[in-house]
Amino acid sequence: MNKQTLSRYKKITLDGLIFQNPTFMLVLGTCPTLGLISSAMSAAGMGLTVLVVLTLSNILISALRKVIPNAVRIPCYIVIIATLVTFARMLLEKFLPDLYDSLGGFLALIVVNCIILGRAEAFANKNTVPQAAVDGIANGLGFTVALTLMGIICEFLGKGSLFGLQIMEFKIGMLAKPAGAFLVYGICIAVFVYVIDCFERARRVKANKLARENLLKEGA
Repeated sequence: MNKQTLSRYKKITLDGLIFQNPTFMLVLGTCPTLGLISSAMSAAGMGLTVLVVLTLSNILISALRKVIPNAVRIPCYIVIIATLVTFARMLLEKFLPDLYDSLGGFLALIVVNCIILGRAEAFANKNTVPQAAVDGIANGLGFTVALTLMGIICEFLGKGSLFGLQIMEFKIGMLAKPAGAFLVYGICIAVFVYVIDCFERARRVKANKLARENLLKEGA
């Protein structure tokens, strides 16, 4: 694997995890985000389910991209995603019934999740299978980490527990409700974007400094 290929995979990974994070930067998948982050376990469960479905759908759509007619590509994507979601629901109901019950109707909504359809249309149908797989994993992990982080905050502060285990008596009840979840989501987006902006400014300053140093060396 050459340097250019490695750089391409690095960019795909960093975009999915950080610079184009589907939850904090693109604000996609808001419905399950606000509905499930009152519980860290439910948030993590939804995130991991989306990760698996997203990765597999990316792989299948990329592999079939040359045989899927352009005129019916969106319906084909939905059929592929719906099939994967059906299998995921069956497996969760069989082996993780408590998690299946906690996710409720949000599982079915994965079929029309903007993250999965968005990556299928914007990336998987235009790139190779390995690149599509990395993109699916990176975006899925970005979504999972974001949901789990907010789930931990909401559950810990709103219920005084963590992954169902009671930690403290003090609690802010509002944070365990949809209004509190919306507030936490907004704050997390603001903090995330601020950190990314600081990083980008620092990177530009460093790049400009190196450029000036190189000009001075050439002048000398």
